[in-house]
Amino acid sequence: MIRKIVNIDQDKCDGCGLCVPSCAEGAIKIVDGKAQISADNLCDGLGACLGDCPRDAITIIEREADEFDEDAVEKHLQAQGVTPKAQAHGHGAGHGHGHGAGHGHGHGHGGGCPGSRMQSFAPAPAASSPAAGPVQSQLAQWPVQLHLVPVTAPYFKDAELLITADCVPFAYGNYHQDFLAGKAVVVGCPKLDDNNAYLNKLTELFKVSGIKGITVLRMEVPCCGGIVMAARQALAASGMEIPFREVTISIRGEIIER
Repeated sequence: MIRKIVNIDQDKCDGCGLCVPSCAEGAIKIVDGKAQISADNLCDGLGACLGDCPRDAITIIEREADEFDEDAVEKHLQAQGVTPKAQAHGHGAGHGHGHGAGHGHGHGHGGGCPGSRMQSFAPAPAASSPAAGPVQSQLAQWPVQLHLVPVTAPYFKDAELLITADCVPFAYGNYHQDFLAGKAVVVGCPKLDDNNAYLNKLTELFKVSGIKGITVLRMEVPCCGGIVMAARQALAASGMEIPFREVTISIRGEIIER
C-alpha cells in the first residue's frame, strides 16, 4: 500500500541517535553508525522523531510500505523489555497522537532506547573476597571532558587514547583497572552534546598529538553509537593511520562486544 512513512537521509544522518528515544514504537535503530527504520510495519508515519534530528535528516514521504501493525509494535517493544502500555501508544480509538484536536497520543521519550527508558535491577553481588584496600584510581590527567581538554596537552603525546561514553564508568565496575590504566582519556555523551563538535575536536587531536591507538568505550544503547561515529569520522578526516578498537558495555556492566 502507498502510505506516509518516515524517511531517513543516510547522507545527512550522523548517527547521533537522538531520534531513537523519540519513536514510541521503537521503529528506529542505529546500524553501522546511521539511523534506520527497523521495519516498515513498526513506523506509524506520524513523525514524532522529526523535531529531534539536528541534521534535518528525517522527513515524511509517501511510498509503498507495509501497513502499520500495532501488534507487531507490541511484540517488538516486549522483545526489548518495554511494556507497551507504559509507552502510552494510544493507537486505538482516535489514533491519539497529539498532532491536533481530539488527539492524545502522548509520544513519550524513551520508546526504543534503553538509554532513556527507566529500568531497575539488582546490582551484581559483591565479591566474596574484597580487595585488601581501596581501589586506586588510574586517572593520570585533568581535565577529562572532551570539550575541555586541549588537543596539545602533553598527556596525549604518543599515548593510547581511551574515548569513553560518560555512562560507562558507572556501568562497568572495573573500568579503571581494565580500561583506563596507562591511557589518556576523553569523556563525552553524544546524546547531550554536539557530535559535530566532538568530530572536529577529535580530528584535530588525532592530527597533532601522535596518538598511538584509539579505544572507544561505549554503552549498548543506540544513541551511544554517535561517539563511535564521531571518532571514526574524525580518524578518516585526520588522514592518520591509528589502530582503532570499539568496545561495547551492557547496561548491566558486561562486555558484549570487542
